[in-house]
Amino acid sequence: MAHANIAHKKVHQGRNIKRFREMLGIKQDALATALGEEWNQKKISILEQKEVIDASVLAPIAIILKVPTEAIQYLDDDSAIRIIANTFSQQEESPSTTAQAIHYPPTFNPFDKMVELYERIIEQQQQTIDKLEQLIHKR
Repeated sequence: MAHANIAHKKVHQGRNIKRFREMLGIKQDALATALGEEWNQKKISILEQKEVIDASVLAPIAIILKVPTEAIQYLDDDSAIRIIANTFSQQEESPSTTAQAIHYPPTFNPFDKMVELYERIIEQQQQTIDKLEQLIHKR
C-alpha cells in the first residue's frame, strides 16, 4: 500500500518552477525576459499557479533554471520541502560525516541527486543573475 500513496502525491509544476526560480534569486520579470518577447511577468505569475504545464513550455524554463525537466514535473511538495531543508541546514551547519549519514541514507534515493543539483544551482546563482540582468539591460 505504501506505493499507492507515493504514486498519488500531488505535484504542482507551477509551484516547482517558482521554488527553483526563487532559490536562484531570479525575479519573474527576469525569467520572462529570458524566455522571449511573448513572455512577461504576469504570464510567469499565471504559469506558476498552474498545476500541470505543457512540456513545450517546461523544457526552456528548465534550461534557464538549470534543472532537469523531470525535477519540475515530478517533485512533490513533501519531497521539495525535505530537500530544501536538508540543503540549507547542511550549508549552515557543516555537519560531520555522521550527521550526513542521517541526511543521506545508504539506499539509493533519486532525491539525493536533487540535493547535489541544488548545491550546483546555488554555486551558479550569481552567474545566472548576472546573465539575466545583462539581458534586461539590453532591452
